[in-house]
Amino acid sequence: MALRRRAFGQPTALNNHMPLIIKDISKTYGQGHALQNLDLEVGDREFLALLGPSGSGKTTLLRILAGLISPTTGDVSFDGADLLSLSARERKAGMVFQHYALFRHMTVAANIGFGLRVRPRRDRPSAEDIKRRTDELLSLVQLEGYGARYPSQLSGGQRQRVALARALAIEPRMLLLDEPFGALDAKVRRELRYWLRRVHDETGVTTIFVTHDQEEAMDLADRVAILNSGKIEQVGAPNDIYASPATPFVFDFLGAANEARGLVSDGELHLYDARFPLADAAAGEVKAFFRPHEVEINPADGRGFLAEVVGVIARGPATRLECMRGDQMMEIDWARGRLPDGVARGAQIRLAPERFTTFPAGG
Repeated sequence: MALRRRAFGQPTALNNHMPLIIKDISKTYGQGHALQNLDLEVGDREFLALLGPSGSGKTTLLRILAGLISPTTGDVSFDGADLLSLSARERKAGMVFQHYALFRHMTVAANIGFGLRVRPRRDRPSAEDIKRRTDELLSLVQLEGYGARYPSQLSGGQRQRVALARALAIEPRMLLLDEPFGALDAKVRRELRYWLRRVHDETGVTTIFVTHDQEEAMDLADRVAILNSGKIEQVGAPNDIYASPATPFVFDFLGAANEARGLVSDGELHLYDARFPLADAAAGEVKAFFRPHEVEINPADGRGFLAEVVGVIARGPATRLECMRGDQMMEIDWARGRLPDGVARGAQIRLAPERFTTFPAGG
């Protein structure tokens, strides 16, 4: 996965105000740990993505924030108030699920206004105000004229827009989205991705977005928190995390990766039968990672370590090379025009990665 930037502008300018503070949160089920002593702060108006594989704890954390489950230990505050002491309704958190959770017997407009109509009488807006708010949200999610339809008459992408409008209707203090595009096809996911960011920028509500899709998180979020086995591996701006992953897990999870064992000595990385300048790494045995698209391909008498080409796969404008060095398989993505002369299945070539990220071998 190449480093990406959002086409619709720069990330939200974050200030130092962190209204949501999650401290030492753990959640256990029997002997299993869904979350382990997790700390996290989320800024005012921030769009934060919780990114990780299935079972990493990201949905558990979201459900704790929503008030759907309680943590085993820990504290959560919002604007200085104890969030965990409040009921789910009192938290004013808008929740959007993967499978819409719309009421099939209600029209689109009735679904959007539901959270307002079920408020206690003293807090309930008038019918006119509910209609006004519903019409405003239909416009915001680009579904003007759809209010009288039923969910069954909408596409999957349109239903998810209705679900978001319903979450926004209550004017939430924070918006919680749990894999909201997971049930949609790839093209619709891409379209809704940019639309969701625009809605966030217009509403300014603090948003926490759960996903296992790396590209989705990197495109949408101001910051990304990467979870693994109930713990946070790294938090930061998407470009910063991609450029400087803190752990082997983060490097490997954020895109295709090649890994090899090497030795750093005297400012050089000794890798197989080659040496590469590497001035900023501590001496010793290391795990060396590099991206498939950041590799120079040279002839067998050129620069780099020797490898054998065992597969050549055309992929549109790029070509995927499968290379073996001993019993180590490596993938190389070549998108710089035609392959260098002599590069074919069975050929001996040399690979010179342009950039390495190293970690201690025992880490």
